[in-house]
Amino acid sequence: MRRLVPPFVSISILSLTVGCGQADSTAFADVSDKSAEELAATELPQLGEAPSWALRRLDGTELNSAELAGKIVVLDFWATWCGPCRQEIPGYVAMQRELEADGVVIVGVSLDQAGPSVVSDFAERFGINYPLVMGNQKIVGAFGGVEAIPTTFLIDRDGQVRYRKVGAMARSEFEPLVRSLL
Repeated sequence: MRRLVPPFVSISILSLTVGCGQADSTAFADVSDKSAEELAATELPQLGEAPSWALRRLDGTELNSAELAGKIVVLDFWATWCGPCRQEIPGYVAMQRELEADGVVIVGVSLDQAGPSVVSDFAERFGINYPLVMGNQKIVGAFGGVEAIPTTFLIDRDGQVRYRKVGAMARSEFEPLVRSLL
């Protein structure tokens, strides 16, 4: 049994690393083959009601989906060690700053196993200005099984999932989708 542990650990780490930034999967209905700009120019489809959730912020207080009712929510599953996740952060920081008054909120769902102190240090270094919560298997399952990170969901003011993206997305791609829901 001892000999099986190191290969298993190696395979697990390799799976997570390969998954970081992988192409889109189909946990929610496939949106279409259209680009983000084409989707923003038309009405975004509804992919189903977003599940309810309650997660711990980095300071231990709770943030739940009911508190965000009536807002446009960008729910981003990420981790501090994920390169594509890191690339998205400056765009999310800028969008939070610019669109918060319009009822847009970015929520980062950290899938880091190292705990909130590591995420908190990272958030401070990167100037993250939006709420960060610690994810768990329950929320991953509720959103159809997040198979790779980053995975981002766009939820409208009525609580409907309007877009799902697996893999990194530039602000220039994502912001038009968010603005189409304002």
